[in-house]
Amino acid sequence: MVPNKREVIYEVPHRISGFFEIVDEIDGTSIKNPERIGSRGAGFNLSAVGRTTVLIKDLEKHENNVIRVFINNEKVDDKAETTYHIYENVKKLLTCPKKISIFHNFDLPVGCGYGASGSGALGTIYGLNKALNLNLSITEKGRIAHIAEVVKRTGLGTVCGQLRGGLCILKEPGYPCVSESIKFPPNLKIVCGSFGMIHTKSILTDPILNLKIKRAGRRAQAKLLKERNIKSFIKASIEFVDETEMLKILELNKIEDLIKELNNLKILGASMNQLGRSVYAICKEDNEREVREIFETYKPEIRVFNTSINRKGPCFVSDEKVKHSHS
Repeated sequence: MVPNKREVIYEVPHRISGFFEIVDEIDGTSIKNPERIGSRGAGFNLSAVGRTTVLIKDLEKHENNVIRVFINNEKVDDKAETTYHIYENVKKLLTCPKKISIFHNFDLPVGCGYGASGSGALGTIYGLNKALNLNLSITEKGRIAHIAEVVKRTGLGTVCGQLRGGLCILKEPGYPCVSESIKFPPNLKIVCGSFGMIHTKSILTDPILNLKIKRAGRRAQAKLLKERNIKSFIKASIEFVDETEMLKILELNKIEDLIKELNNLKILGASMNQLGRSVYAICKEDNEREVREIFETYKPEIRVFNTSINRKGPCFVSDEKVKHSHS
């Protein structure tokens, strides 16, 4: 008898955070419950996405569960800590042994401030839920993804933003999400470029930067809540980067130069991705070419991408019984 196999694919948008306030304590006391830890801040989903394919194969009753994880076709298994944490959560719900293969393929580079870990976390739980018929609610799926990010220190509020879609403010930390959409004009373009990775974990655990982010993030949020529009968002994001002094602390001189050049153009504005050695510029279609030309002058050190704001959250792509097997 041919073993039963099922393949499910989800797409979850990449996301850029403009600014954020780390919320991991109340009145100086650390929050212990990961559900309550998170961030306040604002950001937007991108038309570029992460695709997560979940392939399930039934095993014989005497066999043990098997899990394989791939990121952009490289086998990583338990090094994909957030995905693995979600699998460990779901494993308890399995009634018979399975071979589970999870394939993450991202349009934008991982570890560069495009919310790849949040995209992968949501893709994993949405995919596993559908492929294994777990019948988890939307709230429960989001909760599992958020906790995995917090526990593994790969993100604080990205999942909430990715669930909401569009440009939004995360008004309160933790889960369930408390968020609000911000209107933005049509035909906006996002040109972004990446010089490489910053490990989110290293920033979140750096005591000096941590404190600066908390203070600057709180101020940026207050400004945006007074004037809820995209111009206010980009202004607050630029001021957040200046106030934290993260470009100087992390010695990101080229990013500083690039942001200055871009902000000399007649565009809505440009700032640094939170968190990554990356820069994004928000402009109208008419300005896209001149914006891209400035990015191009930093090649070959930079990788440049043209995207736009995506109003969607996680999207189901396909679900099929399969006879083939991924290698």
